[in-house]
This record gives sequence, C-alpha cells and structure tokens, in this order.
Amino acid sequence: MRRTLFALALLTGQAAQANALEIVPLDASVPLSLGRFAFEGGKILDLTIGIGSAAFRGPADPPDVIWTVSDRGPNIACSQAEAITGLARDRICAAARNGRIYPLPHYAPSIYRLRLDTATGLFHVTDVIALRTLDGTPIDGMPNPLTVASTETPLDGRGRTLAQNPSAIDAEGIVRLSDGSFWIGEENAPSILHVAPDGRIQLRIVPEGTAKDFAGAGYPVIEGLPAIITRRQINRGIESMAVSPDERFLYFMLQNPLANPDAAAFRAAKNTRLFKFDRVELRPVGEFVYQLDDPRSFRNDPSDNQSDPRISELTAIGADRLIVLERTEATTKLYVVALDGATDILRSRWSDPATRPSLEQTNDLASIGIVPVRKRLIFDSADHRDIPPKLEGVAVLPGGALAVINDDDFGITGERTRVLVLRGLALE
Repeated sequence: MRRTLFALALLTGQAAQANALEIVPLDASVPLSLGRFAFEGGKILDLTIGIGSAAFRGPADPPDVIWTVSDRGPNIACSQAEAITGLARDRICAAARNGRIYPLPHYAPSIYRLRLDTATGLFHVTDVIALRTLDGTPIDGMPNPLTVASTETPLDGRGRTLAQNPSAIDAEGIVRLSDGSFWIGEENAPSILHVAPDGRIQLRIVPEGTAKDFAGAGYPVIEGLPAIITRRQINRGIESMAVSPDERFLYFMLQNPLANPDAAAFRAAKNTRLFKFDRVELRPVGEFVYQLDDPRSFRNDPSDNQSDPRISELTAIGADRLIVLERTEATTKLYVVALDGATDILRSRWSDPATRPSLEQTNDLASIGIVPVRKRLIFDSADHRDIPPKLEGVAVLPGGALAVINDDDFGITGERTRVLVLRGLALE
C-alpha cells in the first residue's frame, strides 16, 4: 500500500497545531480512455474520461463507494487553442475567435459510481449513468442559447460552428439523496437540476427571467434562482453542491464573484455568494458572503490576479456546516465554514444590479455591515508532494476521512484522474 505521512499545520485563529495526516493515492484500475483525436495539421490528443468534476458519498452508501460526475466533455478555449491543438488561433477559431472547441461534441455528461480500494491503491468505476432528457435521449455539453447571461460559440475539432442546445448541461456539483435521485450544479448557464436515479433530468431551476432561453429543452425548466447570478463571469457559474443531513436544504456557491457591474469588478472582487436552497419549497432561503483568499497565498502558483482563486466544491458535515474547496490551478485549500453568525443578504439591496457600489466592488465588508461566513483551514496542498492539480471533488468517508478527486480536463493537458484518501483532518 502506498502511504505517506505528512505533518499538516492547522491554523485556528492565531494558534497552529500539527496533526498527522495520512494520504492514500488511488489510480484508475483500468484506463479511462476516450480515444485519440487528431487535429488536422496539428497535434494528436489522447483523451480520457474526466470523471472528477465533483464527488459525494451519502450516509447509506457503502463505506468504500463515492459518486462523481463529469462535465461537458473535452473542450478548449480558443485563447489556448495553439498550445493545445498545434494550430493557430486564427485558423482553428476563424469562425469564432472567442469561441470554444469541442473535439467530441456528442459526449454525454455522466454520473459515475466508484469503489475505492486503499489496499491496492486503485479505484474501480462500477456504474455509469448518462444524463438524459425525459424521453431518454442522452444530452451533450454544448452551451445553452443564452440571451440574458453571456454564452460562447461552440466549434468542432475542425473549427466548424456547432449548434447550441437548450437541453445541454455542464455538470459540476453533485449530491445523491436517500431515494437514489441526484441534484447537480451547473456551471455554464448557472442553474441546479434534479435527476432521477436512471439519469433522466426531472427539473432544471434557472435564474428569474431566463426560462425563455431554455425553450425546447427536453425536460421541465422553472425560474427559482436569484436573477443577479446571471451576471456570473462566463465559465464561472455554479461548480458546487451540498445537501443538509436531513436532505431538506441544498447549498451551492458561485465559483467566483459576479461580473457585477462588469468584468473589472469580477477581476478585483473577493466576495462570492453562497446560497441555501429549500428543496421542498424550491426556493432560496439564505444567501451569504464567502471571501476568497489572497491569490498570493496559493503557494504552488501565487499570482496577483484576484480572479485566480475559485470555489469548486461544497460538502456538508452538519446543519449549516460545510467543507469548502477553494483552489487555483495548482493549489487546493480545504476550509470548514459555518453559516451561523454570517449576514444573510438574500433579497437585500445586494440582489439589485443597480446597487453601487455593488457587493463585488466592496471587498471591505465591515464598511457595509456584512459579516462573511467563518472559515477554518484544514488542508493546503502546497504542504505536500505529488498532489494533482485541479482537485474539484470532496466526499466524506467513514471516520471523518475525505476522498478528493481531480478534474483531469479529459486529458487535454496530459493529466489523469486520481483519488486521494485523506485521513486525520480536524473536521470538528
């Protein structure tokens, strides 16, 4: 068994105490291959299934089982086209210079059941559930035809324009309820979805004023999220999902501060929004402010860009108590946060896009009377060796251990999916 003991400094206020942390890395038992894709006149990519966009384990699940989800499939921003495809941006993205390339546009985002075997250092994929419309048609990960929020033009691997799809999903957060159904967070067009055990989407809940953008979707769509979240920066929507122990409430957070009123505010802001949602009444019942860390504190890839830190996962460990995964590309931090004592800003002036300065323009929360959620660091990947980049999923295992999984971006940069079992963290 491959095990390594590390000393982890847990910062609590001004005090620090060392705890022994055991990290057990697990690799896939079989290659998660999607085959090879050759860009005509450019590079050849060995694509893999990126199963690690989120993770969850319920209290009734076997102790060695977690559930994960994949996002929209292999995709390449045109700004990165030359480095990844070997083709000039003006060539591969001639139809949409600021578009996004989808080498496998018909890929269906899916839910995965994983069995973890720490004795052998392997994880096994034991079930795959493709996300589907009500009639059973697998969905794809194309952008939705948005008019209220910003969107992108999809291109295929030859640079040809693809059709947007009102049914498509960019799945990024997941929980599984005791009845076997799932709730999923959606990043590209920020929304949340209820999914049956067989993968059929039962309901999509979108921001107020946007249901018309999903006309023709192969499942019901209703408005029920605050309209302000349509101001998310593109590709920085909802990338997290948690459920309360009694399954009454969902929690999700915007990956980054909103572009409210503009992209300049997004780039400078520290304040992102955490929502508490009543699953029975289908409405938000709380909104709180989470302050992102200084980007210079992410030691594997420090920068001066406040938009680099982002939220990729929430996991509930009690009523209104959450583990938050805050990361950059190469550094991941895990925090325990509590909502008690934090200011609830739901349906306040901070929900009005006309408010100036906006919440996103006001990093000094004390000056506007807002108390953010309390956060306590329990893990920093910069303290350890051989931690994969882009950790995006966290599931709670028996005994307070955590399983974390990385998003390998479908192998477009050569990464592969790994699961790490972390034992010895101070969750309480």
